[in-house]
Amino acid sequence: MTPAVLGLLVIGLLFVMLLARMPVWLTLALCGIGGNLVMSNFVVAKSLAGTTPFDVSNSYGLSVIPLFILMGEIATGTRLSAELFQAARVILSGLRGGLAIASIGASGLFGAVCGSSVATAATMTRIALPEMRKSRYEDGYAASAIAAGGSLGILIPPSIILIIYGAIAEQSIRKLFAAALLPGIVLMLLYIVVAMVIAARVPGKVPADAPASARARLRALRDPWQFVVLFTVTIGGIYAGVFSPNEAAAIGAFGAVVIGVAGRRVTLRKLLEAVRTTAITSTVLFMIMIGATMFSNFVVQTRLPHVLLDIAQSFNLPGWGVMVLIVVIYIILGCFLEGIGMVLVTVPVFLPIVVGYGYDPIWFAVIVVIVVELGLIHPPVGMNLFVIQAQVPDLRISQLYIGILPFLLAPFALIALLFFFPAIAMWLPGLMR
Repeated sequence: MTPAVLGLLVIGLLFVMLLARMPVWLTLALCGIGGNLVMSNFVVAKSLAGTTPFDVSNSYGLSVIPLFILMGEIATGTRLSAELFQAARVILSGLRGGLAIASIGASGLFGAVCGSSVATAATMTRIALPEMRKSRYEDGYAASAIAAGGSLGILIPPSIILIIYGAIAEQSIRKLFAAALLPGIVLMLLYIVVAMVIAARVPGKVPADAPASARARLRALRDPWQFVVLFTVTIGGIYAGVFSPNEAAAIGAFGAVVIGVAGRRVTLRKLLEAVRTTAITSTVLFMIMIGATMFSNFVVQTRLPHVLLDIAQSFNLPGWGVMVLIVVIYIILGCFLEGIGMVLVTVPVFLPIVVGYGYDPIWFAVIVVIVVELGLIHPPVGMNLFVIQAQVPDLRISQLYIGILPFLLAPFALIALLFFFPAIAMWLPGLMR
């Protein structure tokens, strides 16, 4: 048996174990260690199992993960998301579907300090859905707009998935964040366009509301000043080269605490709860990354990516055809795999193929995050859909499945735009030294 065939068999076993609902970290670790044991020997497998946990947990670059998670946890526990929604609501008042558009815009902005799509969707459901119901918005339309807007949390920086991708692909976190900013804004605008088209074509789903005065709109612009400060200092500092991602994450976490305490929104109990949740979430992520590193080591040893690249090139497949095939595979995997696990399993296999066809790994990172984001909202799984439905038990999941379908056009449109105009993702990183 050749190493490449062994690699394919182990990957097949990995998916069987994942479908059997085994923990992602354990599945990755067992496949990585077991594969090395079969391909090499016990000493190699033992060395891998002994050194990998220390190497991953000792990585300075990964220290941004718990810090950005802490910043997001504190932001979620304050009224920052509510202020963003109320400001957007007033500014967009008088526009048909304004509350749905406000929830998408507020979700995108809140995702810029939260970094978690699930947390953004859960938070905006509590804030925006009651307001839309009060204004007699159709439930499926309202909840789907929140689900779509919530998915922006993993694309607009800071993004935990981009940090993990950077660790696997050995790419600059700073450039990855820069590459994702414009596509994140474009996707938010595309979601808003979809919401406006639905509101215009099916007015029964969305009643019109009275416009606010110009003075009220100007006053609303001042309310979310905490968000502006936090985003400008952290993410703006990264783009300007003032801070490294690690420094920005530390400053952002500290700034979130200061803003929360100064505004009397964060008590000692809330702070300790945020730290506890951060520790648990970070531990889970690091366990998954340890397992993924073991699995990635095995995949590299088998040279499977290079064999697959040679096969694709022998069939004279064009680069765009291979990329379309990879995107389709990601969409299928999104039906039963969660985002971080999907990235950790697939990137070691697909990245050498993508680079072999001349595509930039920074550009590919944005594509990966978009298809992962798509998996958060497309049936039959759609984690954001289930998060919303769990908080609103009288909302049928079938309403969400039907309501989300038009919004799925937005990420597909963005993927097409990135193929035809890669500068959307590559322009900002190209300005960096």
